[in-house]
Amino acid sequence: MIDRKAFRSLSSGLYLITAKAGDARCGCVVNTLVQVASEPATLSVSLNKENATTAAILESGRFAATVLAEDTPMELIGTFGFHTSADTDKFAACASALDGAEVPYVTEHGLARFSVSVTETIDVGSHYLFVGVVEEAEVLSAGDPLTYAYYHAVKGGKTPPKAATYNNGDEAAVPGITETAAGAPEAGKKIAWRCTICGYIEEGYPDGLPEGYMCPICGAPPREMFERVEL
Repeated sequence: MIDRKAFRSLSSGLYLITAKAGDARCGCVVNTLVQVASEPATLSVSLNKENATTAAILESGRFAATVLAEDTPMELIGTFGFHTSADTDKFAACASALDGAEVPYVTEHGLARFSVSVTETIDVGSHYLFVGVVEEAEVLSAGDPLTYAYYHAVKGGKTPPKAATYNNGDEAAVPGITETAAGAPEAGKKIAWRCTICGYIEEGYPDGLPEGYMCPICGAPPREMFERVEL
């Protein structure tokens, strides 16, 4: 028996993994970046086999990583976490730079960054586990790192289906938010609409989101992907 709620107790940070293959720049959000050795300094990260970033790492044998700050806006997380690099230039709307191997990394809202040369690739089912030696490491700014718990509990974020920690949508409820059916809100509360894909919350519109409304974070259409909640 596997109780999916048990996985909620596992804590981690939130990171951007970026790579380059040819002229294609790729990137995605993960919570699976871990230091696994000190000498030499070694990191591992798990990425879905279907990700464009995964394909770029397999081709180039390299990746960069940015540690996200707690105040990272959901727009940046949405761009890298809920869109594909196959058809979206994720670097277009954020500040970035190149490491010594010319792999792009995001500097905006980053606390630190790493440049990694992959030494081992392990097939772990739906994902590949990339293990690599750190060739560059730099502190970008001061601040508190964004944890996965904070992302869920405070920012109201969701777990993408391709994430290693996706558990069939079984996630803890966000404090202060109550799912509700149509009708007048409970006294003292107000109506809002939550995207079931990325967790973005749009306040107001008690009679429903306007025609043609799209989620500003992940681009989800309204009636199919938004649920009515009370705040």
